[in-house]
Amino acid sequence: MNLSGPDEAIAPRDTAEYHPAGIVTRLLAAAVDTVTVVAAEASVYLVLSGILFIVAPTSFHWPQLPALLTGLLGAAIAVVYLAVCWATIGRTYGASLLGLRVLSADRRMLGWPRAVLRSVCCVIVPVGLLWAMVSRRRRSLQDILVRSVVVYDWNRDGGLRATMTGTAGVAKI
Repeated sequence: MNLSGPDEAIAPRDTAEYHPAGIVTRLLAAAVDTVTVVAAEASVYLVLSGILFIVAPTSFHWPQLPALLTGLLGAAIAVVYLAVCWATIGRTYGASLLGLRVLSADRRMLGWPRAVLRSVCCVIVPVGLLWAMVSRRRRSLQDILVRSVVVYDWNRDGGLRATMTGTAGVAKI
């Protein structure tokens, strides 16, 4: 949950710990998040199959979902997953493993509108991340569009304790 609100600064611009993340780290986080989304989609499929088995066990067969439906379901899960993570704590599971956080350009939480827009852009045009390789500020096309940055942030509590106490960017846990 977003305890700080979009107007509270999380990280000062001049803090060394919060410098922009590189492309390799961002790609690794994206790979972990892709696996997470695929696992969530597989879980939905298994739950659907379980319901069908309970309803008609004698005539059960594994559902064959059309590829378009499977793709749309995966995209919807990805958008929700990314938006909720970025709007509430600023990091996904992959970003947490690799010590990354997504913030606004002025180092504040993204807030819901920008988190949703960023997640939709990341799902529709995932290759936009590659722009971070040539950008001097290591920003992807999605970052440029929604005015966000991906920074290194190794706070184990997700930075929530720092935002609640007003010592953002200073607290070490």
